[in-house]
Amino acid sequence: MRIVELILDEESELAVEAISVVESPAIEEDFVALKSQEFKLAEIDGERRILMGALLIPNKPIYRRNGEDEYYIYFSKDTVLKASQMYLMNSKQNNSTLEHQYELEGLSLVESWIVEDKVHDKSVKYGMDLPLGSWVGSVKVNNDKIWNEFVKTGKVKGFSIEGYFADKMERPKEPIDEGLSKEDLMVQEIINIIKESENNG
Repeated sequence: MRIVELILDEESELAVEAISVVESPAIEEDFVALKSQEFKLAEIDGERRILMGALLIPNKPIYRRNGEDEYYIYFSKDTVLKASQMYLMNSKQNNSTLEHQYELEGLSLVESWIVEDKVHDKSVKYGMDLPLGSWVGSVKVNNDKIWNEFVKTGKVKGFSIEGYFADKMERPKEPIDEGLSKEDLMVQEIINIIKESENNG
């Protein structure tokens, strides 16, 4: 199965356009719903209505299907970092959707960072175990319908980004060991991609 790296198109200013709250996030990381008793700020009372979660995880294979064509996509650490920066530089922090279908009002990205430390990162405090280079965000939900009918009921469980990325040239085929299962081959291919990106980065 093909593995395609998605990159930012250097000729375009388009990148991540919106953050969607979804039931099944492609990156398979649920967000944490933060309430005042979980994250205390002296000047804030009551529920804070903040969702924290991974927005993009580097080198994580994400399954895609287009008709009969099945493949995996992934983003390098460099692309994740650039996407996180461009999202804010292009003032997209108030753009949000529900299940990539319905535009929402009242959701804003209020905090954004890249995981740089597996021990002291803020995400660790909230029980997330994310790879270095992951883009994490906190979204404030000032939309009663979304909070009450989708977040509190568990209908949405994580974030999924919407954006414009280009396909990097397909990687050359590597020798296949016939003794490996399909899953083993996929794991080996992913390991090769990660090693290559670390050597080039």
